[in-house]
Amino acid sequence: MVETQPPLARALEWRDRDWRDDDGELLPEVVDIVCGMLGEADAESLKTLVSDAHEADVGALLAQLDPDDRNRLVELLGADFDFTALTEVDETIRVEILEEMEPEQVAEGIAELETDDAVAILEDLDEEERSEILDKLPASDRFALRRAFDYPEGSAGRRMKDEFIAVPPFWTVGQVIDHLRESADLPDDFTEIFVVDPGYHLQGHVRLDRLLRTQRPVAVTDILEEETRTVTASEDQEDVAFMFERYNLLSAPVVDEGNRLVGVLTVDDIVDVIEEEADADIKQLGGVKADEEISDSVWTTAKGRFRWLFINLITAFLATTVLKSFEVQLAEMVALAVLAPIVASQGGNAATQTMTVAVRALATRELGPRNAWRIVRREVSVGFINGIAFAIITGTVASFWFTNANIGVVIGLALVCNLVAGSLGGVLIPLLLDRLRVDPAISSGPFVTTVTDVTGFLSFLTIATWWFKL
Repeated sequence: MVETQPPLARALEWRDRDWRDDDGELLPEVVDIVCGMLGEADAESLKTLVSDAHEADVGALLAQLDPDDRNRLVELLGADFDFTALTEVDETIRVEILEEMEPEQVAEGIAELETDDAVAILEDLDEEERSEILDKLPASDRFALRRAFDYPEGSAGRRMKDEFIAVPPFWTVGQVIDHLRESADLPDDFTEIFVVDPGYHLQGHVRLDRLLRTQRPVAVTDILEEETRTVTASEDQEDVAFMFERYNLLSAPVVDEGNRLVGVLTVDDIVDVIEEEADADIKQLGGVKADEEISDSVWTTAKGRFRWLFINLITAFLATTVLKSFEVQLAEMVALAVLAPIVASQGGNAATQTMTVAVRALATRELGPRNAWRIVRREVSVGFINGIAFAIITGTVASFWFTNANIGVVIGLALVCNLVAGSLGGVLIPLLLDRLRVDPAISSGPFVTTVTDVTGFLSFLTIATWWFKL
């Protein structure tokens, strides 16, 4: 008879082990163990295993569980559930968990979090639900969160922490160090001290390494760095991310319109912003809503994707109209109908490559009016070179396939035209949309597809009509 290890013993064993494999994926054994504990309602073993786990691992665990098991896990953990784990899951999962909890329980959990994490958890809830939770918080926490929600979504004010260290300019280095040692209410992590006047107007900052290397009697103003790169609370988070990337910042103070210090942004916040913005761009390039999550329901996903599929359908009809206008030629030579999709497909692929590079360059501010035409010339040249190469390859294959050298010449010329057109459209359309203040990541795809399909069919069939009349 094989003895099974008691649940508590297994929890103790796995508590100190890495939950992920070499590829960073959550180990199936962890999910199986947790599911077994949930089935037995073994709260003690579950708390032993999960309570001290990193929030990223708990978030990955929540994502793997069924909705009922997620709620059961939170219920059994009770006060030991780390709400920070909710920042590591999709919006859909987060909202489902929060809606199953009482407002008092949510308020108690987020009261222990930093402001930016609390905002990230609550911002996806309906305003009524959010207000009900905020009303259960202590006055100081409630004020800080309400102030954060007063800023626009996607702004620095929503992302900032309101936990920072500020000292008056007349303090000495020794006073600052004593304050840091004696104060119990300090941020968990910080790299600089901010210097403010009595009205909390930012005077500058002192790096922590500079502070610790300076003698105690030295005045803070003697080591103050006045040229501080500040962020306005209403500033778009994407612009802030570019500033962090450009100047290699670890943190930046956030000020209001009156240059009063109201918070701080740290590099871990900005990493999340960069990831979110890149994720949104990738999804939108594929015609998917930026906020679509893998945990969304079938109906939500289908509804979100319908719009761009409908637009693509309309553009497909435009391309079909071109084919219809050449129906006599297509009926006379079946080879044209067989080969036409190759021309359109190659042009579409070339356009997608160019569009991807152009949209990303626009997003990272690498492509602008000063270098636009140089990039356009480069992409057209690339399209022409690849067009010549594929014209030779495809033309040779088509000539032997249909035992007709004229077919090879026609498709070769059409490929050159369409790869050049695709490359041109792939860069010009995003540039035009950006100039019109329309996000090119959202709108470029259908327009570029239309250009390549219409140009491909039109060039191929027009060249064929002209060539075979010679």
